[in-house]
Amino acid sequence: MKVILLADIKGVGKKDEVINASDGYARNFLFPKKLALEANKENMAKLKAKNDSKAYQKEMDIKAAKEIATKLNTISMKMIVKAGENGKIFGGVTAKEIAENLKKEYNIEIDKKKVLLPETIKTIGTHTVEIKLYEGIIAKLKLNVVS
Repeated sequence: MKVILLADIKGVGKKDEVINASDGYARNFLFPKKLALEANKENMAKLKAKNDSKAYQKEMDIKAAKEIATKLNTISMKMIVKAGENGKIFGGVTAKEIAENLKKEYNIEIDKKKVLLPETIKTIGTHTVEIKLYEGIIAKLKLNVVS
């Protein structure tokens, strides 16, 4: 019997996957626990519509990420910090500060977790900061740190 899984089941399959299950397993276990639906025309049409919707949403997310990436690649952001006489910054510039500054100055909202900083910036000068916007889409922001 063909069934559509409604949840991930270890050793059987993943959610929204169409599998062949034995009649007894489907009727006595999967259906009563609401882990699967019978793969009839109506349910298959709903699954197709759901998958099409997911694909469209993913496409729109990628398009929006590419637009933001082109904006970020052209921006040269300036951050003013307190520094000692040898050019070392007190504290450092963190991913959170970069994300907040982007929102305040350029109205671009980015999660601080997407700002890829191996460590906080502790020196004055120009730095290139990578921002992961989506799977495979990474923008490079020029950050000018001055005191």
